[in-house]
Order: sequence, then C-alpha cells, then structure tokens
Amino acid sequence: MTDKKNTTNYGDESIIHLEGVEHIRRRPGMYIGRLGDGSNREDGIYVLLKETIDNSIDEFNEGFGKRIEIEIEENHSAKVRDYGRGIPLGGLIPAVSQLNTGAKYDTSVFTASVGLNGVGLKAVNALSQKFVARSHRDGQYHEATFEYGKLISDNYGETTEEDGTYIYFEPDPQQFRNFRFRAEYVEFMLRNYTYLNTGLAIYYNNRRIASRNGLEDLLNDNMTATPLYDIIHIKGDSIDIAFTHANQNGEEYYSYVNGQHTTQGGTHQSAFKEHIAKTIKEHLGKNYEPNDIRNGLVAAIAIRVIEPTFESQTKIKLGSLTMTPNGGVSINKYVGDFIKTEVDNFLHKNQDVADVMLQKIQESEKERKAMAGVTKLARERAKKANLHNRKLRDCRIHFSDAKNERKEESSIFITEGDSASGSITKSRDVNTQAVFSLRGKPLNSFGLTKKVVYENEEFNLLQAALDIEDGLDTLRYNKVIVATDADVDGMHIRLLIITFFLQFFPELIKKGHVYVLQTPLFRVRNKKTKIKNKSIVAEAQAKDKDKKKSDFVTRYCYSEDERLKAIEQLGPEPEITRFKGLGEISPEEFVNFIGPDMRLEQVTLHKTDQVQKLLEYYMGKNTMERQNFIIENLVIEEDRAEEEV
Repeated sequence: MTDKKNTTNYGDESIIHLEGVEHIRRRPGMYIGRLGDGSNREDGIYVLLKETIDNSIDEFNEGFGKRIEIEIEENHSAKVRDYGRGIPLGGLIPAVSQLNTGAKYDTSVFTASVGLNGVGLKAVNALSQKFVARSHRDGQYHEATFEYGKLISDNYGETTEEDGTYIYFEPDPQQFRNFRFRAEYVEFMLRNYTYLNTGLAIYYNNRRIASRNGLEDLLNDNMTATPLYDIIHIKGDSIDIAFTHANQNGEEYYSYVNGQHTTQGGTHQSAFKEHIAKTIKEHLGKNYEPNDIRNGLVAAIAIRVIEPTFESQTKIKLGSLTMTPNGGVSINKYVGDFIKTEVDNFLHKNQDVADVMLQKIQESEKERKAMAGVTKLARERAKKANLHNRKLRDCRIHFSDAKNERKEESSIFITEGDSASGSITKSRDVNTQAVFSLRGKPLNSFGLTKKVVYENEEFNLLQAALDIEDGLDTLRYNKVIVATDADVDGMHIRLLIITFFLQFFPELIKKGHVYVLQTPLFRVRNKKTKIKNKSIVAEAQAKDKDKKKSDFVTRYCYSEDERLKAIEQLGPEPEITRFKGLGEISPEEFVNFIGPDMRLEQVTLHKTDQVQKLLEYYMGKNTMERQNFIIENLVIEEDRAEEEV
C-alpha cells in the first residue's frame, strides 16, 4: 500500500469523446496489433495492406473480379486495384472513414467474409498520411482523398475504366517509424491469398502470382524437409485440408478462415489436430499416442465460416465455436466428421500411404519410449531447478496470455555469461522482456536425437523456459532473441542455438519467432563545442531535453561504414570505443539497444535454403573439409588485397 494520492485534477473536462477515426490514431494497437517498422511480417504496415486486400478477396469470393493489381512504390506506399463490383458511389466516403459502417453486416451481400466489423479500411485511412479511395461503377466514378483520416477532397465523374475499387495509401511515418515494406513479406502474404483462392490472379508490381493446386501448392512451397508420401489433399463444401508426414520432428500447421491466415490457429486448427490423430489411430487399430501420430505432420486447413469471431481485429486466431453465428453445427464436429469420413476413406483406398504413415508413427513411438525415463527425470529436474534464480529472469506478460493486449511484445533474450545477462537484465522492460542465461557454449545438437534435449541441462531448461515441449501452442514469448557477443565465440554460440531450434523445433523459426539481436560495434562521440554542424548539435540537445544533460553527441555504429560516417559528422578528434562483448556495455547504454529502436534480424527458414545440407557442412563432423574451405578463401582474400595494392 502507498500513502501517495493522485493530485491530478479529475473533473468533467477529463471526459473526452473522440470523433471519427481519432480513436484509431490514439490507440492503433486495438486495431492493427503492433506498429513496427516492417522488419517483422506481422508489423502494422502489412496489416494495413492486408485489410485493403481483404475487401478485394471478398469480392472475388462473391464471384466478382478474378484479378487484383498491387503495386508497392519505393517500399513506402501501396496501390491496390480490384475488378469487383466497386463500392457503391454514394457510400464510398462512409465506407472508408466512418467506423461501424459497411456492407459486411449483410450476409446476403457477403456470405462468408473475413471483414465483419466495419473497421478495416477505416484503420488504413486513419493511419495513413495520405489515403485515396476511388470506386468505378457503371461508367461513373467517385474519388475521395484523405490525410491522416480527414477528408481533403472528393470528386465525381464519368469513366471508361472497368468496375472495381482502387485504394492508395502512404502509412503515417509518425506512427510507423523508419518503416519500409519488405518484398519477401508482401509476396508471402499474396501467395497465401492465391493458395486459398484458386482461379485468382494477383499481379504484384506487374509480376503474376497464382496457384492451381491450392493448399497442395502451399505445403510444397513451404516444406523444408522431405515428405514421406505424396500430399493428401481433400476438399469439401466449406473445408479444404492437405497434409503429409515429413522427415522432421514436431508439428507444422497452416490454418485459414475465409481466406484469412490465422497464424495463431484457433478452434479450427485445434479440431484438425484432435481428429486427424483420432482418425489415423482408429484406422490403424492400435492405441498410439496422439503426439506420436502427429510427429512430423505438416498440414494445412482452410474453412469458411459465416460471421466468424476472431480474438482481435488482426484476425490471427479464430474464436468461433460454430459454423454459423446462430449456433448450428460446431466447428469441432464439422471438422471432425469431415476428417473421419474422408481421411479414413482415403487410407482404405491407399494402403501404401497408410503403411508409410504407420512406420513413421512407430519410429516416433520407439524414440519416445527409449527416452521415457530420461524425460521423466529431466522434467523433475526442470521443476526442481529454480529457474527464476538460476537461469531465467522472467517477465510479467507472456505470449500465452490470450487476453493481454501486450502479449505480442513479449520476448526472451538468450545470452551467455553473467556480465552480458546482467546488463540486459538491468536494462530490460520487466513487463515484456525476459532473460535466459547460458553457461558457456551449448552442445552441438546436429545429428543427435531428441533425447539430448532432456539429457543436456542447458537445452532442457531452455525448452522448459519457452514451454515448447509439446509444440508452439503454449509458447511463452513471441520473440526468442539470441543475444551473443559480436565476436567469433559469440557467432559460434549463436549457430549452436539456431542449430538446436532447427533440429528439434523448426516451426519456432518457420513461424517467425526467432531473432538475432544486433548490438553496436562502436561508440563514436565528441563534445558539442567541437562540432561545426549546428543541426547535429541541435538534434543532440533536443534528445537531451528530457534526459540527463550531456556535453557529448554520441553515435552508436553497427558497422564499419556507420563508424566512418559518424567520424565524418562528429570530427575532429572523436572518441571511439570498440565494444568487444555485451558485458562491456553498461546498463545505462544497453537500454538504448533493447528499447523501441531495437535492431533485430529475423531468422527465416525456406524450402530453398537447403537446411540439411548446410547443417551437415557447417555443423557436421567434416572438420578437415571446413578447414580447407577457410584456408582457400583466406588465400583468395589475400590475393584480392594484393591486386588492389
């Protein structure tokens, strides 16, 4: 308890009503989840693009417009043109600027739309420094231009263009600091649309993206391990599933509702997991464990639901329990009945596939039983180990906190050594940032069985901290950040940790949860009195306004090029510090590197990466081959240097 009282004047004037879309600008997280700068595929600028495209997809699903054109200009603005019916001209301005306004409430007009709440385009409008909406309909057009959600101009006229809707938007740089669209994330989003909408052609910067085989193409394009049998692809009236077992550990799922990629799953994905295991078990006639049946499973499920309920405006997790809003059949029963009938029929007709499936399940069961004793002891050891004191400095908010608005911010830093973990621990946001401290270099897990996860204390405690033993459904942190020194040893530790994830929890990487922390290599600073460029001094003074006054202007440099540029700006005679390890950076400085401007490099995993070959080469037992490679390439660099001289 505290004796302090809030002395703020709380009166009638404290009650504020926000007009129009001002609430979106004040509380963007309620509508688009996170802001970000575009370095993560779930950052807000991609939500803005998705919300715009969703309307065009809804038109396609209603049978209007088989082509969508998307153009990203200089990575900072977007154009989306569809050839659907076009927004009714008289309703254009309300449809893009007035909350709780739209046609998606009428299921006779849009039968199974992903847009439901009359928010999507309004959020795009409100969070853009410029937004243009133009509708072409029956030889007429209506165009409206907005800035920061406020109407600037609107025009009517005649047109010869085909019916449809055109949207242009520039995200507000005040909301999305230093943002840019990443082409690979945009393309990933667009490909997902085409997998779910066969017959649709999307032109991205004039390049055609389409899918002929739907979910089968999705799995083929995303699997990084070898499938053990041809993908099983079965379609129903409102459901579409595809799956296979691959030569890998863990489970991998891609789930969709009305064309929306539900990256965090939901009731439809849970139903699929439950009933695919149950159906296969009953077909094989043996009481196999569900986890053994699903180990190595790679699957996709897409369903169409009338007026679905999502857990947030970003629509990344389905909350609906039934296929229609007024009750009716449950999603669990609908998915279960479909799988029980169709998958069982398939396996009866394709005994060779059932035999391969059985062999994979038996291998998983054998491995699980072989390490059953080890697993039990390891779990007991993990419980007894006081994680909060020995290895883990936890945070208060976790990714598994379903109803917490800040769960997306939750992260854990994996670092090595007491000094490095100490600096991060003292600098972190205790609400959203946890720290896990390794003791020395972890084991090279390449080529080892999952038994090593339980026998090795470091890996066992790390798995327990992340809570991913049975998959990602219980993952405690949205971002798993590898934070090691920027030297040879730090790089080696980083590779060993990533190898561990690739071997046993590849979905952690494929779902975009693993990052590498970028910390500065140099600090360059100089006294303000010595700097001739007045704008640099003014900038430093502005930053110091609400902080402890400093006589120095400081630049933190993440590369040699940045160091040279800083010296040029801050000379003459700047003071240069080379950071050799994280432990050398004081907590007072470290807070600059793990705050809002934190630099992270996402670890990605694609089919074209040839992960197994890379791991075999760099983490395998071919030591002499790697040594020869290093020696040969060092010689090449020396020759190149001599040529330059």
